Amino acid sequence: MDTLDRVVKPKTKRAKRFLEKREPKLNENIKNAMLIKGGNANATVTKVLKDVYALKKPYGVLYKKKNITGPFEDQTSLEFFSKKSDCSLFMFGSHNKKRPNNLVIGRMYDYHVLDMIELGIENFVSLKDIKNSKCPEGTKPMLIFAGDDFDVTEDYRRLKSLLIDFFRGPTVSNIRLAGLEYVLHFTALNGKIYFRSYKLLLKKSGCRTPRIELEEMGPSLDLVLRRTHLASDDLYKLSMKMPKALKPKKF
Repeated sequence: MDTLDRVVKPKTKRAKRFLEKREPKLNENIKNAMLIKGGNANATVTKVLKDVYALKKPYGVLYKKKNITGPFEDQTSLEFFSKKSDCSLFMFGSHNKKRPNNLVIGRMYDYHVLDMIELGIENFVSLKDIKNSKCPEGTKPMLIFAGDDFDVTEDYRRLKSLLIDFFRGPTVSNIRLAGLEYVLHFTALNGKIYFRSYKLLLKKSGCRTPRIELEEMGPSLDLVLRRTHLASDDLYKLSMKMPKALKPKKF
C-alpha cells in the first residue's frame, strides 16, 4: 500500500486539525496550485513559474527541485505531490528540442489527473521587466476572456475552465470598488493565446463613478496550444457535481 494511502490516526491535536482540513467538505477549501520544474527547465521556464507563483501567493507551492518525468509520460509523481501538498492544481515547466519553452497546466480530481493542457511559450516579459507598481500578495484578480475560440472549440473551452480554476482565488460574498485592483486578460486569436496582467487604476472623473485606467504590470505571455489530455464527459460532469445540501431548495 502507498504510504499516503494508508489510514492515519492523529496522535496530537495539531495533527488532528491538519487531517480535518483535508476531509471532504460541502464548501471546498481554496484550491492550491503546485508549480514544478522539469529536469531540463531553462531560464525562461523557471522565470515563468516564479512569476505565476507570485500571482498565486499565498495559494501556491513552488517546488525548487527538478522533477525529471513529464506529466504526459507519467503522472505518478504529480499525484504523489498533490496528496503531499494538498494541491488540486498544477503547472509543470520543461524545455527540450522537440517542445521548447513548454508549460503544462492541469487539475486533479480525488488526487488523480483530471485534465491537462500543454502550452508553448513564444514570447515572455517578466514581472521584473515591467517597472510599474504591483498588487499586494493575495489580491483576487478579475478574469477576462476575449476571442470566439473560448466558446466554440472544445480544447479552448476546457482551457478557459482550467484557467478560471487556476487563477480565480478565494470565493467572496461581497465586493468593494477599491478591492478591484488587477485584471488577468486572456485573448485567443489566430491560433495563439495572449496572457496579459494589468493593474487597475481608479481616477477622478468629475462624477460619482471613477474613470478606470489599466496599467500593465506583468507577466506577459504569448502562448500556443500543444497537446491535451481531457477527461471524458462523464468524469468531467462527476467532478463538477454539486452536493445536494448546496443545491437551492424548491418551495
